[in-house]
Amino acid sequence: MKEYILKVDSVDEKGLIYRITDIILKHNLNIHSSSEFVDHENGRFFFRAVIKTDNDINESSFLGSLSGFIPNANIKFGMKRKKDIIILATKETHCLGDLLIRHYSGELDANIKAVIANYDDLRNLVEKFEVPFFHISSNDISREDHEKQVLAKMSEYEFDYAILAKYMRILSPNFVAKYPEKIINIHHSFLPAFIGANPYKQAFKRGVKIIGATAHFVNNDLDEGPIITQDVISINHEMSWQDMRKAGRNVERNVLASGLDLVLDDRVFVYDNKTVIF
Repeated sequence: MKEYILKVDSVDEKGLIYRITDIILKHNLNIHSSSEFVDHENGRFFFRAVIKTDNDINESSFLGSLSGFIPNANIKFGMKRKKDIIILATKETHCLGDLLIRHYSGELDANIKAVIANYDDLRNLVEKFEVPFFHISSNDISREDHEKQVLAKMSEYEFDYAILAKYMRILSPNFVAKYPEKIINIHHSFLPAFIGANPYKQAFKRGVKIIGATAHFVNNDLDEGPIITQDVISINHEMSWQDMRKAGRNVERNVLASGLDLVLDDRVFVYDNKTVIF
């Protein structure tokens, strides 16, 4: 049996669910599960359905019918498939290593096409998993020229998402514009607290009692893109900022993995610098 995912994002109005389900029925399809949400403050409607069928679907015909009944809606429809990702990294192993292990064990619903890093430190780790590794040095080169080289390498692959697995560089607006809502970052802080560099030092100086991590889409505002998932752990006054960083690494890899799972399963809607997640 084939499985399809339908996502609809539109201005809220009466009868939307009826119109959507009526089109699904007329195409002789069956809804396996569905979820909907209305943002009443902004008048926005969100709908996600898993559709299963033994028959082939004319996707263009189905989308055309749905678009005709819900003009000006954002509609995405396609067969559920394993996504392709590229990972960008620097030197830290914990997030990258976790994704490589999940990929190797089949727990990650994605194909890792390549790992690109601005240091060569992680080559041996990546190549142990038979994943292509590319070192593009950022030393003695402008950010613009470095990004051009990274983008050139990325363009050699077809992929759905770029994952920043502790890629400790700020991306330029030009880079971000190439892949809108396609770049996912793990930030070692419970955003919006402690943005930018050295959040564990910032948290230590502030005397916080919890630390956390945030997986989010990247936009042109530093560490302020739409949040996908977050988590926290408790800490105490006896811990140094180095102790916090060590404890925080477990949270970072878990938050990145869980956030990525949601995105890969087409459960995330992005709007107004926020997310709706089913």
